[in-house]
Amino acid sequence: MQVLVVDDDALSGEMVAAVLEAQGYQPVIADSAVDGMAQLNAHPEIRLIISDMNMPLINGIEFFRELRDQGSSLPFILLSGDDPVTARQQESGLSACIMKDFSLDESLPSIVRDVLDAQ
Repeated sequence: MQVLVVDDDALSGEMVAAVLEAQGYQPVIADSAVDGMAQLNAHPEIRLIISDMNMPLINGIEFFRELRDQGSSLPFILLSGDDPVTARQQESGLSACIMKDFSLDESLPSIVRDVLDAQ
């Protein structure tokens, strides 16, 4: 299954992609929300989006809202270096919001499974 990973920090994007690959997913990496939109159009098989919160021009919540405005109902996991509870309060429609920290390799796989199982 293809998963879109959107992160303006190449190292962080690659780390998330590596965690996903280890779980058997096929990551598609985008370096911005604009690139993320293009990747969604180029890869209609994408079934989940994982996006960084803090990106230039369009942040993760704005990206999520734009997708919803365009009719996308794909599950959306937001990664935040800030308090994920605060980010989740800004947008209750998110599938999940988790802390982007050193434990991501442990927390992300279970969150992804939970979000996909809820679909």
